[in-house]
Amino acid sequence: MTTTVEKTFNIFDILIGTEGDEDFGRKPVIIQGMTGSYGSTHTRLMKAYGTNIPAGVTPGKGGQRFEGTPVYNTMSEAVKATGAQISGIFVPAPFFLKAAIEAIDSGIKLLVAIPEHIPIMDAIKVLEYARKNGAKMIGPNTPGVIVPEVMKVGIMPAQPFKAGTTVVFSRSGTLMYDVSFNLTSKGFGQRLCLGIGGDPINGTNLIEAFDLVRDRADVDSIVVVGEIGGDAEEQLAQYIIRTNFIKPVIAYIAGRAAPKEKRMGHAGAIVYGNYGSAESKVANYSRANVPVAKRPAEVPELLAKKLKK
Repeated sequence: MTTTVEKTFNIFDILIGTEGDEDFGRKPVIIQGMTGSYGSTHTRLMKAYGTNIPAGVTPGKGGQRFEGTPVYNTMSEAVKATGAQISGIFVPAPFFLKAAIEAIDSGIKLLVAIPEHIPIMDAIKVLEYARKNGAKMIGPNTPGVIVPEVMKVGIMPAQPFKAGTTVVFSRSGTLMYDVSFNLTSKGFGQRLCLGIGGDPINGTNLIEAFDLVRDRADVDSIVVVGEIGGDAEEQLAQYIIRTNFIKPVIAYIAGRAAPKEKRMGHAGAIVYGNYGSAESKVANYSRANVPVAKRPAEVPELLAKKLKK
């Protein structure tokens, strides 16, 4: 019987370690589904960015190599050979549950779940299993996570991001790129950019993401990219007020002009009446003293004003 593990960790620590460590920024990452068309493409891009990928896993292809990187049949073999604690999951949605459980059983502590269309019950099962075993999950349906100019685990392009002290948390993948590009172009580099994921079930929600950075000296501000649907932004605003979150926060909400009761791409972006509406989110952010940009280009303008105060 698996027992609940109370110990938690900061995603920063598991991704890049402690500055001054020998392996700072070089934590090993195993790619599940490395030899598939999607996994292979992004493995190349992640390695080109500097991510340390010493192994991949594709059942039935153990013993092969993908452009010099060994491929294993199972996660237990790959973890034993590399000591990795991070997994990037690029398998098709129907195989996600088995792949994620295998990763956790093998000792993986951070799962970056890229695939979309994961059945809700599968996502819930993985999230609960991760919690019981002291692991964390980013996603599913996430672009991943990037520590600019250090490493990335995901599908985001490299160009929009530059190292700095602002953190970006986003419910939308492409808008994470857009907002980060606008920040970079105005001189606001990023310490970490993390895609919460577009599905109704998030392995790391906005409040948990904010907890990661509230006490970090290397983070001076947060940009949160939301969208209509659900109550994630409302809950975050209450958290900011309740916990007296002191770091400057700027928000952007996608879909403000969308018709109500329409699904706007993500499974989580559905508005019924006022529930999950842009008006509700803007009103809650206003109570938390969080300015809301009307367009991505306005984000760095609002951030500059906030940091001057």
